[in-house]
Amino acid sequence: MIDVPSIIQGYAHGNFLMAGDDNHLGWYSSNQRTLIPLDQRFRYPKSLKRILNQNRFSVAINKDFIAVCEGCANRDSTWISEELIEIYIELNKAGWAYSFETWQDGKLAGGILGLVIRGAFIGESMFYNISEGSKVAMVKLVEHLRKQNFVLFDAQMQNPHLERFGSHIISNKSYIELLSQALESTCHFVCET
Repeated sequence: MIDVPSIIQGYAHGNFLMAGDDNHLGWYSSNQRTLIPLDQRFRYPKSLKRILNQNRFSVAINKDFIAVCEGCANRDSTWISEELIEIYIELNKAGWAYSFETWQDGKLAGGILGLVIRGAFIGESMFYNISEGSKVAMVKLVEHLRKQNFVLFDAQMQNPHLERFGSHIISNKSYIELLSQALESTCHFVCET
């Protein structure tokens, strides 16, 4: 039985789930966190602007959540175990986990998997099947979070790919302060109709 409230509480305290090398699932924290800026510091390569202007991709939320989980886990070295995918699916059913997807010609091009707790989007992973699919998803997700007045886009760990979008590292202390602000705000990831 998956204890959804306890898992959300763990993330709300600044921790995250990850499978280690032995595939054992555990809680982790870090002395620093990587954020994707939701202000003017967010940027992306000029080559991507051309692709965005061509409208090659359409965007969807939770159109194929399981495929996004599997896509994120499908790599040589992954922290997303089968057990963690099961947890993500339960969190999705309970309205906490989401996939933000790009599609091209009826095919899943890429996606970002994350948890939403009030004004915080906690990015777990991203992947692509079609070149530029995940990059377009990143730009469109930031636009979406801005429209919904999100406070925080947590990318957890820095890498060269995220740096191209203006990601920056903050201390865990600063992260907890920002997370507290996010948890006090009321945001809706999926627009209510």
